[in-house]
Amino acid sequence: MAQVVVTAQGELRTEVWAGRHTLTVGEPVELGGTDDGPNPYELLLAALGACTAMTLTLYARRKGLPLEGVEIRLTHSRIHEKDCEECEKGAYLDHVDKEIVVAGALTPEQVQRLGEIAEMCPVNRTLHQGIRTSVVVRLAGEP
Repeated sequence: MAQVVVTAQGELRTEVWAGRHTLTVGEPVELGGTDDGPNPYELLLAALGACTAMTLTLYARRKGLPLEGVEIRLTHSRIHEKDCEECEKGAYLDHVDKEIVVAGALTPEQVQRLGEIAEMCPVNRTLHQGIRTSVVVRLAGEP
């Protein structure tokens, strides 16, 4: 997998290099940003939505389903732990709503199966399993 490089020059605007592709990520003006691009959570939703759409498309091709198009609408919300009986004290519970609209001459059974397949997209599975991260911080110019 290609390495992703993100740079920031003391602003809430960042430049992202993913392989040979570049994009700008920002924050809205009301949060002190310049609104030059999607914010990090919008990128997370975009990754989940894109992966889901690609997974459905590949599945439909493999099974010969008459899938003509996929549209996915995603929203992210966060509730405080007091609304969650199983959460740690002071924690938040993140929630993503995903609405999938498929087009084509599909049977109700095929639509239901596509819903099941949507849950199997790799990004969705990664989010459900949890992610471990490691961090190394070093001063610029040092190896």
